[in-house]
Formats: sequence, structure tokens, C-alpha cells
Amino acid sequence: MAKKKIAYVCADCGTDHSKWQGQCTGCGAWNTLQEFVVAAAKTPARNAALGGYTGAAGQTGIQRLDQVNLDEVPRFSSGMQEFDRVLGGGLVPGSAILIGGHPGAGKSTLLLQTLCSLARQMPALYVTGEESLQQVAMRARRLGLPMDQLNMLSETSVEQLIQTLQQHQPRVVVIDSIQVMHVEGVDSAPGSVSQVRESAAMLTRFAKQTNTVLLLVGHVTKDGTLAGPKVLEHMIDCSIMLEGSNDSRYRTLRGIKNRFGAINELGVFAMLDSGLKEVKNPSSIFLSRSDEPSPGSAVMVIWEGTRPLLIEIQALVDDSHFGQPKRVTVGLDQNRLNLLLAALHRHGGIHLGDQDVYINVVGGVRVTETSADLALLLAALSSFRNTPLPQDMIVFGEVGLSGEIRPVPSGQERIREAAKHGFKRAIVPKANMPKVMPDGMTVIGVERLQQALEHI
Repeated sequence: MAKKKIAYVCADCGTDHSKWQGQCTGCGAWNTLQEFVVAAAKTPARNAALGGYTGAAGQTGIQRLDQVNLDEVPRFSSGMQEFDRVLGGGLVPGSAILIGGHPGAGKSTLLLQTLCSLARQMPALYVTGEESLQQVAMRARRLGLPMDQLNMLSETSVEQLIQTLQQHQPRVVVIDSIQVMHVEGVDSAPGSVSQVRESAAMLTRFAKQTNTVLLLVGHVTKDGTLAGPKVLEHMIDCSIMLEGSNDSRYRTLRGIKNRFGAINELGVFAMLDSGLKEVKNPSSIFLSRSDEPSPGSAVMVIWEGTRPLLIEIQALVDDSHFGQPKRVTVGLDQNRLNLLLAALHRHGGIHLGDQDVYINVVGGVRVTETSADLALLLAALSSFRNTPLPQDMIVFGEVGLSGEIRPVPSGQERIREAAKHGFKRAIVPKANMPKVMPDGMTVIGVERLQQALEHI
């Protein structure tokens, strides 16, 4: 009997190591190496089965790029416009899509709704390894979904699953979830680094060779990242995350990686008794303001993927009762807040060093772009002076350390989106001034932070 070979794989980057060590040489992370047993040497038959990873069926040899036929694999809709938006326009045959999210976010509900709709048009298969078929059927009946066309399968063995797929040849397959699938040749428990990597590789290979749409459900860790090896995100074509807290009825679907469209695209759903329902106008939920003006509230336009969204930034500035003032942010970078407050003091002449500053982005949105700098400062100044900003005013722009207001991408599209929602005034960087002013809207272009403060 051949001696088993032990390997150590980093759970963050997937780098292989011959022996255990505290720090990964690939990414530099500590205590991320996991032990697993390497499978025995592959037989020639197995090597032949693994040939042609991307599986250009019926095509061999070198082709010029302009000779590749793009009409063979057209996109088709999933039945949900918000889902199609995140995917880049629809499902692509032969693509592998990874959907992650916290427990209870609605991953299984979203995929069950999608497959029940697609099953009326094409062969579809829902593979469950965590739930029984009765549980899935009860959920579908509770949601009022059509149940007469969708095929179901309860299986955790990848080899058995691929044999079944070869017999029935579905066009869309859902695997719920990849953490419970296992390969026979790997001597480790399901959900481990080696099992997840090998299972995903075999399923992705089959999907590309047969032009089957593969939807994988992935679990997340405590910090919100996908569980398993980081190399899993390199294998698949599209990685999306379904986010949402338990106390909120809204769920956001965000694209992390997409080979067929733009990343960071955002889709919004509402969790109802009948399942997930699309929100056609997300700005309406992120911009839920009261009719009475209140200090510390500013509206800005962020750019998510390929569309603008209007959100509200709230600020509360209060006297500090301790030696060190607090800086608390929800939905924004706290280090960015400290930087902007220093710029406000140096170039605006307003000292907030002895004040507690609390910043919140309404709706649970995470703002990562710098276009929120100017809106953040004006909201903090409004709370500090106890003077509300105009209800019909939007603000966006990046604030530099020297006090300049820098332009942001897609500035004119942001202004047009604000004009559609009835806003009459806008304070924007001078470089983002539109060539043609929207009807009934006054746009003020500023170059310095001091100029922006003079208009409020």
C-alpha cells in the first residue's frame, strides 16, 4: 500500500506547502494552513477524463480571435431583472456562478424561485445536499411557486451527480451547497479545503464541457467571507454575495467577480411572504426621509456598478464628555472620517476635535467610494451648527488633503439621476459641471472646500 502524502494548503490564497508552518509564503497570513491527504496517483483513464478544462466541444487547434463564433452561447434571462443586472445581462451557458451569504439571507429562496421560473422554458435540476426533498417542496408550496416542471435530486457525491447530469442533460443546475459535496478520491471530510476545491473543479469542468449553467451555493465565515479556499473564487466565472440583516426586509445582491459583466453591480430585493421580490427603484428605500428638515442629514449620489443610487448620510455631532472624542461610522471608513475632519479644520476653519462625531449611511449601504467626502462634511457641519440643509439639495465630491474638491466618475449621470427624483440644487466639483443644465435644477460647481461651506 502506497504511503499517504500529506499536504498543507492556505485557506486564504490556496498556496500548497510541503510542511506546516505558521505563516503562508503566498499571502503572508498567519495560522491559515490546513492539513489534508493528497489523493493517489491518477490513472490514465482519469487523466483523459480531466482533459480539456474549458472543453471547446468539437473544436480543436488554434483559432484567431475574430473567428470565434459568439452566436453559439447566447445569454438567456433568469426571470428577474435585478438578478440579470448583477450577472451582467443574464445567464451565460457554460458559466459557473458562486452565490454566498449569511444563513437566512435567502440564497436557497432566490435560486428556487429562479429555477421554478426557468423550468417552464428549459430542463433544470435543483440538487440539494443540506435539505431533504420534502423541505424544499414545502418551501416552494409556501411561496406559491410552480412545482410541476422542476426536477429535484438529493445527492452529495460528485461522481454520482455527474453521471446523473450526463443522463438527463439539464441546462441549469443548482448545487446547494458546495460545502457538503465530496469526491471519492480525497480522504478528508466534506467542507474541507481539498474537498471543496476538488468538487468545484469537477463540477466547473463538466459545466464548461457541456455548456451547462452551474449555480453553486457557498457558506460564509464569521467575518462575512466565503468559507473554503480562496482558489475557489478563481475557478468560477462569477461570484456574488447576498447580504442583508435579519431585522431588515431588504436584501442586496452584489457582484464581487464577473467575467461577463461589470463588478460591484447591485441588485435589491424585498423579502416578503411570497419570497424575494425585485425593487425596481432602490433609491426609494435608501432615501426614506421625513418631510420635516432635520440637522445632520445630507443626500448624495453613489455609483453602484452601472447605475446611480441616491442615499442619505446622517451625522450627529455632540459635545464629548471624555478626554478622547469618539469617531463612529456605520457604512463608511472610520479612517476616512478622521482624515476629512482634519481637512475641515485646516482648510475650513471649523474645529471638531472636542466633539463626538457619529456617521450613519441610511439603509445599510456600504459606501466605499470617495464621492461621499463632501456630503459627509456638510452633514457633520449641519449637525454641529444645528442648521438643516435644504431638502432639495444633493452633494457629492472628493475632498483632498489640500482642501481641493476633486471630480468623481460619472458626475453628469449622477446629476441627471438626482433631477429625476425632484432635487433642485446640487453642490458638485467644478470639473463635474454638466454642459447642459437639467431643467429646473441649479448646479453649483466648487473647487475648494471653503467655497462649498459658503453655499450652506
